[in-house]
Amino acid sequence: MKKILSILCATTVLAGSLSLRAEEVLEITLTADKVQFLFDKKEFTVKPGQKVKLTLINPADSVTRQPHNLLIVKPGKKDVVGMAANAGMADPAFLTTKQAVPDSTDILHHTKLIQAGEQDTIEFTAPTETGDYPYICTYPGHWAIMNGVMKVAP
Repeated sequence: MKKILSILCATTVLAGSLSLRAEEVLEITLTADKVQFLFDKKEFTVKPGQKVKLTLINPADSVTRQPHNLLIVKPGKKDVVGMAANAGMADPAFLTTKQAVPDSTDILHHTKLIQAGEQDTIEFTAPTETGDYPYICTYPGHWAIMNGVMKVAP
């Protein structure tokens, strides 16, 4: 009987630790380049449905002193969202209350617009569908070169 209880306890502990591993949060930090309109990482990979904690850093010693944000968009929608950001400049609230985030159903997650010396963290669950999910900065003119890919892969 003791042996059966020991096996049951070990199985319960093992199942609990496997469950904890499945719930682990992947922490990603992306930093804006100090000189060019680039992110320090061109890509990162997450598992389908994985919890993600993403931090965007705009360095205090940035030469450009430009604000930046980060938007994760649906696969194949980088240019569509980027062009929507360009069009957003016609709206006086685009750079203030809208945080340079265009109105688009193609945006999955986004940080706020941060100044040099600031950072912003967002937490989300990665899509369950595998694929390449672009991330971009939509401060005017940045998205065409300031972008990368969040790969969702098992």
